[in-house]
Amino acid sequence: MSRGQYGLVANTDPSVVERTHLTVRYVEVADELSQIRVAWPTLENAVGSLRGRHFIAAFDPAQGWYRACVEVQADVSAAERALPEMVVPGGRFIRVRLRGEPPAVYEKIAPAYELLESSAKRDDSRPSLEHYRRLDQIDVLMPIT
Repeated sequence: MSRGQYGLVANTDPSVVERTHLTVRYVEVADELSQIRVAWPTLENAVGSLRGRHFIAAFDPAQGWYRACVEVQADVSAAERALPEMVVPGGRFIRVRLRGEPPAVYEKIAPAYELLESSAKRDDSRPSLEHYRRLDQIDVLMPIT
């Protein structure tokens, strides 16, 4: 565990990982905390049961958008099928893994992203990600070249 200048508690220092492309459905909002807090309940209402589903957020700090996303599955509700679909590009990312109980762990996301920005050059052609691995575990990822 490390605690850096950003006040984060993470299980590792930033590390480089490879991710594959992922097809998702999403709810898009402005990259502002008040809007993000609306996006997730909207997505969850469309999805229904969250059990066994894979959730990520894709966001572009330069463009100012944030997308709460769920991995596409075949057998879903009409409300979920009505959501827009996109492919989240894979490739190399620098990652920090956060651990903690919600909602406190959510407060660590922005500082984790700041740490990533200070650690590597961002690939502006792909979105950054939050991968919700478990209720108490979030990977914060920034694309790198």
